[in-house]
Amino acid sequence: MTKIDIFSGFLGAGKTTLIKKLISEAFQGEKLVLIENEFGEIGIDGGFLKDSGINITEMNSGCICCSLVGDFGTALNEVLEKYAPDRIIIEPSGVGKLSDVIKAVSAVMEDHEDVEMNGYVTVADATKCKMYMKNFGEFYNNQIESAKTIVLSRTGNISDEKLDAALKLIKEKNDVAAIITTPWDQIDGKQILGAIEQSNSLELELLEEEDVCPECGHHHDHDHEHHHHDHEDGHCCCGHDHDHDHDHEHEHHHHDHEDGHCCCGHDHDHDHEHHHHHADDVFTSMGMETPHKYSEEELTEILKKLSAEGDAYGSILRAKGIVPAVEGEWFHFDLVPGEYEVRRGSADYTGRLCVIGAQLKEEEIKALFHI
Repeated sequence: MTKIDIFSGFLGAGKTTLIKKLISEAFQGEKLVLIENEFGEIGIDGGFLKDSGINITEMNSGCICCSLVGDFGTALNEVLEKYAPDRIIIEPSGVGKLSDVIKAVSAVMEDHEDVEMNGYVTVADATKCKMYMKNFGEFYNNQIESAKTIVLSRTGNISDEKLDAALKLIKEKNDVAAIITTPWDQIDGKQILGAIEQSNSLELELLEEEDVCPECGHHHDHDHEHHHHDHEDGHCCCGHDHDHDHDHEHEHHHHDHEDGHCCCGHDHDHDHEHHHHHADDVFTSMGMETPHKYSEEELTEILKKLSAEGDAYGSILRAKGIVPAVEGEWFHFDLVPGEYEVRRGSADYTGRLCVIGAQLKEEEIKALFHI
């Protein structure tokens, strides 16, 4: 199977630098071919490619997404048949439409069953988003709108306020793409590739840990240990000041109540059977991304509120996240009802967090995390 990745971006955005980083840090051991269109820009250094063992097909006579779509199709077919690579990297001209490149690649793929479109990536200079949207309109916006992943460059050179403003403009054009906001020298190519291939979804990871079906939102019983609380008086505060031991290393939090009363944010009729989260509730999850930098005190207060008794934010089952700190470090946090942990850890491609629960109050949760 050959994967095809397209890296678009206006001139000077940093496409070449990003591709070199991925070649060095994420694509080791793969048989690669780069199809490069040097329309008005300097291509990847030939010596670097030779040392990396990468074949290159250059098209210097025009933009592959405009007048040379036919020639591009011929070149791509030739690459597939001649090299049968593991991955083809396509770096089109910075002044073309990403959607047109995607169409050109898709047309070639119709004749090849063993080829898959892997990533549509746009590299955008965070310091110039507003200016480029104003000056280049349709061409620039198309690159933003058509991308599955947007990699921001030069984020270390602007203030948090300007980064937030750039993100707002981008999300107005594309609110579903993964957006990489962390300076490239703080993360490695494998993390960037994980974002491009959507292989490191915090939301799916957390749903899997909790045995919550991403399709239907229900718990499914499996043959491993669950975490139950039995209360003779029928009252449970879902993780708050229980006298018996908890082991929150287990991800499943269930409650059995003889009189049907539970203060986990739900009211239950007495003639119902015992309340189990996995049986009665349909869980939803919300995954969020943010470059917001948190102080330890701020994050601790947020998690304290989120884990508190009551339904101010819905019935929270679990929360997990990796977010940047104001001190330049990164915080990793994990939360179950009544308990949370904050620790320092490695950087991620942007701040990411996920909340799972029933009847989640999404706007209130977003406001809590300043998103």
